[in-house]
Amino acid sequence: MNTRVLTGITTSGTPHLGNYAGAIRPAVRASTQPGVDAFFFLADYHALIKCDDPARVARSRLELAATWLACGLDPERVTFYRQSDILEIPELTWLLTCVTPKGLMNRAHAYKASVDANAEKGVDPDDGVTMGLFSYPILMAADIVMFNAHKVPVGRDQVQHLEMARDIADRFNRLYGGDFFVLPEVQIEEEVATLPGLDGRKMSKSYNNTIPLFEGGAAALRAAIMRIVTDSRQPGEPKDAQGSHLYTLYRAFAATHESEAFRKQLEAGMGWGDAKQALYEKLEGELAPMRERYDALIADPARLEEILMAGAAKARKLATPAIERLREAVGLRNLNAGSMKKAAGSGKPAEKAAKGARFVSFREKDGSFRFRLMAADGSELLTSIPYADAKQAGAVVKRLPADAALQAQGDGFVAVLDGVAIARSAAGAALEQAQAALTSLAQQ
Repeated sequence: MNTRVLTGITTSGTPHLGNYAGAIRPAVRASTQPGVDAFFFLADYHALIKCDDPARVARSRLELAATWLACGLDPERVTFYRQSDILEIPELTWLLTCVTPKGLMNRAHAYKASVDANAEKGVDPDDGVTMGLFSYPILMAADIVMFNAHKVPVGRDQVQHLEMARDIADRFNRLYGGDFFVLPEVQIEEEVATLPGLDGRKMSKSYNNTIPLFEGGAAALRAAIMRIVTDSRQPGEPKDAQGSHLYTLYRAFAATHESEAFRKQLEAGMGWGDAKQALYEKLEGELAPMRERYDALIADPARLEEILMAGAAKARKLATPAIERLREAVGLRNLNAGSMKKAAGSGKPAEKAAKGARFVSFREKDGSFRFRLMAADGSELLTSIPYADAKQAGAVVKRLPADAALQAQGDGFVAVLDGVAIARSAAGAALEQAQAALTSLAQQ
């Protein structure tokens, strides 16, 4: 079975060195490996959250498309598309929004940072916060699970969003009783996941501290490198290589033996000017051939459009049947066939399957996970004890129908698994009804 790898970059600015090292380069490398089914996209819906300049978004889409291809992405080998060309993605975003707890979005780093900034300014906590900013982790989840990606290369600052995507996908799977989505795994290159910018902070358009990838040519690349902040140690004085942003950048683009030689030169007293020149030469050697391809692509936007539309058609061959299955799962069925159509994999009419006993998972305010056993009539039969993570709770759900025993206790009953009471009856629930529900689930 192939491993599906997916990644994208927001089209809100000109690509910089951090985009290349942290996302584009590892993703392109991964796409060439045997057994990899690679998806790459321009995240132009995401751009609307941060940028209200249409001309900038349009220009960025052009630049990023050219950048991916110039950096070696093969559109014949991978699926390369614009997010906005896949109409199923915003529909899936809404389906996922309807099962996502608001509390989960409250914990998103970007939203919390905005709230904290507003608190410091003494204004309303949600001042300037749009619903796009608040809920964009759900759009990101839709990007990923639309194509059931197994691995998603991201910077370390995006790990939380991958965890949220897993939570949301798992919740949908359990709520609607099917393996609709693969739970994605994060993939990080530890050495280059987040590059420092000119001032040492994360390289970001938001901080205006980026090193250009292709824009401005070799002269702009060299000028940016010469502006990298260093300490005041003079030539001949030993430098702290491990604490140097220059060394971190050099190491991200050099072989191990080259990085070691550069470190020793710094510690032996190499001047910062010479060190910056060495970094420039290392980067220019890698980027110059790609820059030439980039310039040719930018000059031929019709060719870029042709490639992207072909990629969108390829992607929609998967997205269209996937969204149809999800619409069926949530009840948005064809009225002519709804009562007779078979539920996927159940061998039973869809209407009957929808009304069967089922498990429903949820997350408590303290972050723990629990599940309920619901009867066919919608009444609650059992509520589980809390679990530390969703995987642990899910493993219990899988075993419970066949392996658990129901035992009377007090004025109710409990479900016992491996000698431990893992769920307690709801008020008014009948043991016989719960047993019948477990038996029906075990037979599915």
